[in-house]
Amino acid sequence: MIGISVSAKREWKAVLDRFQMNVDRCIKYPFGEYFTTEINGESVLFYRCGVRKVNCSAATQYVIDHFNLKKIIVAGTCAGIDDRFKNLDVFIPDKAVQYDCTVKEQEPLIKDGFTVSFDLNLLDFDVLTGTIGTADKAVVMWKDYLELKENGITIADTESAAIAYICKANNVECIIIKGISDFPINEQETQNEEQLNSFFTNVSIVMNKIIDEYLPLALQSSVKYIG
Repeated sequence: MIGISVSAKREWKAVLDRFQMNVDRCIKYPFGEYFTTEINGESVLFYRCGVRKVNCSAATQYVIDHFNLKKIIVAGTCAGIDDRFKNLDVFIPDKAVQYDCTVKEQEPLIKDGFTVSFDLNLLDFDVLTGTIGTADKAVVMWKDYLELKENGITIADTESAAIAYICKANNVECIIIKGISDFPINEQETQNEEQLNSFFTNVSIVMNKIIDEYLPLALQSSVKYIG
């Protein structure tokens, strides 16, 4: 069985709507809900892992232990950092970094011990790629956005690199599929609500795009860890 990890409640609602699944029909577990279905003949477990690194890491270890998963696909939205891209662009990153694990005033923002790298050569379809940065806080402040941009981060979220870290520790394959729902906005020039409204507008569009266009391909593809 393959696990599909979904984090935010609005992302989860978009998944439930797409599969005409009522939340009351889902099975509850300590970190959210899950349900099983088939996609192109492949048995999959959709599970809501909750936001931030502690929830998603614990939830991922739980489903690995209880369902003997051979692969986990992380599906969801993200903030755009590299301004060469735009809202609704979808990525499969080749590197996932936790950037809030160091004393950045004294150490590099990104360290190898908190980085998971992927060999995407086995993917048999074209997709945008780059580095996804994960931290316990969303990228809302402009100074945080500039810092990530200066460190070569392409997109950012609050769960992917932590899930990849747990998957690698368990020798479970991990593929991250993330679509940009919003970009940080300089709070000195406009209100942060504009970024939040962009997320609200785009979340279901991104999730449906991932489910319809990318998930069937990812289910049949493989990636390998580097290092």
